Amino acid sequence: MTNESPWLIAIDIDGTLVHDDGYLSPKNIEQVKRVRELGHHVLVSTGRSAANAIPVIHDVGIESGMAICSNGAVTIEVDPTVPAGFHAREVISFDPREVLTKLIANLPEAHFAVEDIDGSYRFHKPFPTYALGEQNFETPLDQLMDAPVSRVVVLSPEHDANEFVQMISEIGLHSVSYAIGYTAWLDISPEGVSKASALEEQRKRLGVPRDQVIAIGDGRNDISMFEWANAGGGLSFAMGQGPDEVKAAASAVTASVEADGVASVLSGFEGILFTRG
Repeated sequence: MTNESPWLIAIDIDGTLVHDDGYLSPKNIEQVKRVRELGHHVLVSTGRSAANAIPVIHDVGIESGMAICSNGAVTIEVDPTVPAGFHAREVISFDPREVLTKLIANLPEAHFAVEDIDGSYRFHKPFPTYALGEQNFETPLDQLMDAPVSRVVVLSPEHDANEFVQMISEIGLHSVSYAIGYTAWLDISPEGVSKASALEEQRKRLGVPRDQVIAIGDGRNDISMFEWANAGGGLSFAMGQGPDEVKAAASAVTASVEADGVASVLSGFEGILFTRG
């Protein structure tokens, strides 16, 4: 390994690059630009759909390369010259009927949505504003099961996050991958699909050594990419405001999103190269 060979740096969006209100710090933009100009690969890796992610990707100054969306189910190539701002390069889907049937039986009051393979959403009860992006359509509950999807989303406002974690573990979701957010929010992906699986494909495509990866995130859906980075000898950084279990999975904890934790990691990148070299 040499310090001149490019690293892969995977960065989550919500609670990591941007605040809860969508604010993107100029310090984060500056440091992402600086590290990219050094020749390293910065990939956004988010639970957001591609359409929801691309404005932030553009705002942070990334105008080319790949990005991981929908918790690994969708990989896009950034291209500001086309109307959507990206090309979908891989969309992994699954039949949602079995998992939705089980969840509806156990969480009859929950809000359910599915992300279709074109990136739009169908939902049967309202979600928070902008949570599902601009392309979303109210649909009868039984019609959420009628086609392959890249993601199932569940919101259960009557539960707190800890109660929800326990309930989901007791339901026993098999043949899918899932991650629970800060609140009673559940993202379900095709089996074996995660941020980690999609990032590994990009690492191999780019020819980056396994010990030259960094993952930065704040949520439970980031644990898979922390484990991926750590297993290969890379580094993972949890945001300071993240849940304890997320911090425990990371190799280090950086500052909170409000204190520009991403910029703190990237501004120290040359120090990482020095210690690794």
